Amino acid sequence: MIRVRSTGLAALAAVTLTVLAACAPATIYEADTTITAEPEPSRAAAPSPPADPKPAVAFPLTGLDASGASAKEVGRPAISVKIENTDAARPQTNLEHADVVFEENVEYGISRLIAVYQSDYPEEVGPIRSMRPMDRNIIGSYGGPLVFSGAQRRFINQADASGINLIAQDVGSYGFFRTHDKPAPHNLHGYIAEFAEQAGKAVAPPAQWAFAYPAEMASAAVAGKPTSVIDIRFSGYAHPHWNWSAKNNLWMRYEYDDPHKTAAGVQLSATNIVIIYVTVQETGATNQGMSVPETMVAGKKGKGFVATGGKRIAIKWSKAGQFDPFVIVDGNNDAVSLAPGQTWWELVPTNGEFTTKVSFTD
Repeated sequence: MIRVRSTGLAALAAVTLTVLAACAPATIYEADTTITAEPEPSRAAAPSPPADPKPAVAFPLTGLDASGASAKEVGRPAISVKIENTDAARPQTNLEHADVVFEENVEYGISRLIAVYQSDYPEEVGPIRSMRPMDRNIIGSYGGPLVFSGAQRRFINQADASGINLIAQDVGSYGFFRTHDKPAPHNLHGYIAEFAEQAGKAVAPPAQWAFAYPAEMASAAVAGKPTSVIDIRFSGYAHPHWNWSAKNNLWMRYEYDDPHKTAAGVQLSATNIVIIYVTVQETGATNQGMSVPETMVAGKKGKGFVATGGKRIAIKWSKAGQFDPFVIVDGNNDAVSLAPGQTWWELVPTNGEFTTKVSFTD
């Protein structure tokens, strides 16, 4: 019988425990792990939209900002005044304040002006001269009065019957006076405020054409042909031209070769020049007066040009009736937009006693 001594087994167990103890670490540490959360993605603030260049309130005939004007000033009527434009009549008074000016051909090859005041009422204007049969049709869409001095009775009757409010010495109106700087009849002036008192229930006219905001987006400025000079020869007695001034960003007006200045010494200028070719017809002489050329615009259409920003584009124009505005479109029949500011209309005859010529310098 084999016997195992207990002391041997104990020794074996002790050796085993010693080996295990030598293999085990003296201290057990937990892993030192740091977890960092990823940051939320950041987004830059969206840029603010550009300011809308279109004013919240604008004067209807210039498109210029009227936010600083009172409601009464914005809503006042357009006063259309017949202004003489002969050598004897110049310099005119406060013509530079007109929103819109129409230049029309009358007898003897001279030109006469219709100055329309709405955004600015200067104290006085002049010299004021006689009406012609086309005037009621030219300014009919403005809804305000026509101021003049003298006309053949048949033309006064026509305008009156058509519904135009006439303000003239001939019909008993007030607000006229004579100056001492020129001989009669070239010295008749008038007070705009007193003419406005006689405007009845007339209010501000609606905008007559589209305005571009910003001005650099006006039709001619965007798509037009560069133009430095617009030369218009109505006759040997009327020869205006317009020179583009990049410095002033305006068309500057000349009569013959001289700057066309007002009594205040201000050279006349315009933001837009609208040239429309028109036909004229003689009214015929009657016991009420001599025959005069009448510019035909109501119910008519034709061609022309618009000049803005030192450039010009060809246009087509139309006017449905006396109280409808002029409509101007480009070759694609899209409405032509003008730059905000003053606008001169040149009504250029294609027939009549005098040969009228328009030329451009690029």
